[in-house]
Amino acid sequence: MSIDYSVLAVLSCAALFAGFIDSIVGGGGLIQIPALFTALPKELPATLFGTNKIASVFGTANAAWHYSCRVRMPWRTTLPAAVAAFGFSFLGAMAVAWLPRDLLRPMILALLVVSAAYIFWRKDFGSIHRPQHAGRRELAYALIVGGAIGFYDGFFGPGAGSFLIVLFIRFFGFDFLHASAASKVVNVATNLAAISFFVPNGFYLPLAALCMAVLNVLGSVIGSQLALRRGSGFVRLVFLAVVSALILKFAWDTF
Repeated sequence: MSIDYSVLAVLSCAALFAGFIDSIVGGGGLIQIPALFTALPKELPATLFGTNKIASVFGTANAAWHYSCRVRMPWRTTLPAAVAAFGFSFLGAMAVAWLPRDLLRPMILALLVVSAAYIFWRKDFGSIHRPQHAGRRELAYALIVGGAIGFYDGFFGPGAGSFLIVLFIRFFGFDFLHASAASKVVNVATNLAAISFFVPNGFYLPLAALCMAVLNVLGSVIGSQLALRRGSGFVRLVFLAVVSALILKFAWDTF
């Protein structure tokens, strides 16, 4: 279908802001997906989700590259988690056909509230980078974390990047900056898994995806550079803001 330039402009602006937020703490889908559904109400949901994933993967990959150039990436943890996330993202997408997603909303809302409260009261949570575990235990935890978030992202999605950051801090002793960097690599894997389904089946809008991808990358450049310059304290504040927005969205959708 043909898309008006005014609609493309709105979607591109949304992608710019989404790339900025997503590169720091995740949650770009909170911006891009509502923008797509509002601007293109006649399109199939699968087409809009496919367009969102194509736009997001370029910005997320760019953010991951910027972090890897400036931060010592924990590859021994991140790569196994990314591989598990890719595979389980497929399973999550398949589960959509037979599991009612609405049953998850109250549980996810509760997890978000508990996570936000814990991080707010624990001022030192994610402030020190002190990696934990090694060898088989590190590999096992990485596979579990990657598989769980990969399944969730394929099945449901919102807040996957934020949950990844919490889990990387909790189980591996990362600070917010390193957890955010590691989460980008895993998010690239889950996005690629989704794209490998959406694109072959034609569920995407090429022009919209291209325009949004360019602006998403620009937003990710600005966001990742700002996060690297300001450090973990800044990432923590943005994280709390994004999780608060997620809580409001889930509460609205649930009640």
